[in-house]
Amino acid sequence: MSVAVITGGAGGLGRALTMRLLQEHWTVVVLDLPGASLDAMSGPQVAVVACDLTDPTQVQAACTTITDRHPSIDLVIYAAGITHIGAFEDASMDAHRRVFEVNYFGAVMVARGLLGSVRRARGVHLAVSSVAGFAPLHHRTAYAASKHALQGFFASLRSEEKPHGVACLIAAPSFVATNPDAPGRSADGTARPGSASDGIDTMTPDDAAKVILAGARSRRPMSPVGRIAAVSWWLMRIAPSLYQRLMERKIKGA
Repeated sequence: MSVAVITGGAGGLGRALTMRLLQEHWTVVVLDLPGASLDAMSGPQVAVVACDLTDPTQVQAACTTITDRHPSIDLVIYAAGITHIGAFEDASMDAHRRVFEVNYFGAVMVARGLLGSVRRARGVHLAVSSVAGFAPLHHRTAYAASKHALQGFFASLRSEEKPHGVACLIAAPSFVATNPDAPGRSADGTARPGSASDGIDTMTPDDAAKVILAGARSRRPMSPVGRIAAVSWWLMRIAPSLYQRLMERKIKGA
């Protein structure tokens, strides 16, 4: 039976990815913060591992627990993340660092901890990025920077892991309504992903998960997810200045 590990797999898009894999009879290990949402995921085909991705000691212990149970891992999905909404001039450096700790360093530490197990399976690392990972996005400087870093890491790791038969893939959703009823931004401007009020042409988590997993099955290096993502990917390649103007008009006017 195939084995997948999903960071942030107890909520939002991560949960939708977990549920779709379970429907396909995968064994899934869900890595997420401790709490009722994580506990509720536990089941016959689901193992839950509580972990704060900003704590290197916890991440190392979690990866050891996972690899002891599953020496061979077919798929790791890096879906955990937070956003930051607001002007750069108003943002604290602590908030900027926190976004990177979750979105970038958390993924990198898990990738390091599971590297050998994915190699044994000749498996897949799948990073869930964003349109903000390849294009600018108004009032998302920290978030966009963290997703650009995430994409740069996995696109570069791709060359190193290719000789081991391992694929490093990137999925870039546009706006996914993962937490439409979540509380607003915290005092430092960070927020749960999918809770923004300025989203355009939002997708459901299940629809996004379907596209992401289709890309993983075909080992597609880059999968824009959703209409906005596809158009943005195309525009950024041929007319980045036009993309910037359209983005500012849509987002700033939202």
